[in-house]
Amino acid sequence: MDIDPPTGTTIADVAARAGVSIRTVSRVLNRSPLVNAETREKVAAVIAALQFSPSARARGLATGRSYLLGLVHNDRNALVLDPLQRGMVQEASARGYELVVHPIGTGDVDPGDDVIGFVRRSRVDGVVVVAPVSGVAGLPALLAGAGVPAVALSSVRLAGYDAMLVADERGAARDVATHLLDLGHRRIAFLSGPPRAHSAQERRAGFVAALAERGIALLAEAEGDYGFDSGVAGAQALLAADPRPTAIFAGNDVMAAAVLKVAAQHGLSVPGDLSVVGFDGSILARMLTPALTTVRRPIADMAARITRCLIDRIEGRPGDRDLGVALSLDIAGSSGPPR
Repeated sequence: MDIDPPTGTTIADVAARAGVSIRTVSRVLNRSPLVNAETREKVAAVIAALQFSPSARARGLATGRSYLLGLVHNDRNALVLDPLQRGMVQEASARGYELVVHPIGTGDVDPGDDVIGFVRRSRVDGVVVVAPVSGVAGLPALLAGAGVPAVALSSVRLAGYDAMLVADERGAARDVATHLLDLGHRRIAFLSGPPRAHSAQERRAGFVAALAERGIALLAEAEGDYGFDSGVAGAQALLAADPRPTAIFAGNDVMAAAVLKVAAQHGLSVPGDLSVVGFDGSILARMLTPALTTVRRPIADMAARITRCLIDRIEGRPGDRDLGVALSLDIAGSSGPPR
């Protein structure tokens, strides 16, 4: 016969059933290293049996923390934001934290003031700061002054953060150039992201350097902002070049999708008349026809990893300051040898 789960269970009930102090139960709940393995397992078994779940308010009062993490960003690309948030939420939930998301406004407010205002209002225990916001001058010092642990995601190393995860976007862009050159392309164009963004700078630098090492210069180049409309305008400009490029590397998957659309409007086959490569490895790459060759960034995994790093720092387990991730080139139907 099933027994109804107990209701109104308190931390004192758990302590009494396990034969330990309330302080020991609290340490187990907060993953303190001061509890030995045997006691931890005994308390965990009682917590499971009693289906005990401490309230966030009670935990906060006991530890002086809010159990809230902040995500600060200025990214309009839902294909990036979705896996980023899912990766953070998965890790945060497993550790007993909730996520508060704060997009930086586009108005006249100084971005540093905007971030500090957010952390003070929300009382988050720490923040993950994503590029391009992570590159705002003086932001790490402002966060340190506010006593808020901060970790950052970027394509370049930035000074002042408690920890960083750096994706090797320059190296990945080199792989794109090598792929196109090995296919036999020599008339190659580039559709860049916004020039002030570190990611756009890194992707361009790696791509151009790898071409130059093989004695090839860009046939043409256009500037975008990582959005679809700018991708359409950039593709129109690149495909108007004479001679026309046989390959275009777009700074992200959204702009690569725009290149595919413009190529179709021009009656060009992909990859027969034009090879197209993107960057991000988003779900969009698999939805396009042909499927998009793209640099895959494991964004959800990166988000979980940096969230784990942030929580460890909040809880007094600092660990590594510098984390890195290698990116991979997923070759699909949108790239092939030139005719």
